[in-house]
Amino acid sequence: MEIEITAEQIAKHYSAAMDSVNLINNGQPEGMTDADWENCVSRNKEHLKIMLAKDFWTTEDLTPLQQASQ
Repeated sequence: MEIEITAEQIAKHYSAAMDSVNLINNGQPEGMTDADWENCVSRNKEHLKIMLAKDFWTTEDLTPLQQASQ
């Protein structure tokens, strides 16, 4: 059984993915250890890879997700 996803749900997924993109692109926050930053980046890149594998995207620009997940 296939579950249909709404445009509102897609928008929420995209927003969450862009949060990961922005976190990665903004760089290591002051006061965060290098080890914690590496862990944070790794988790967010994995999130982006999972999101890029979804098949519900419509007209969203996935380029930022693809670039940040590298």
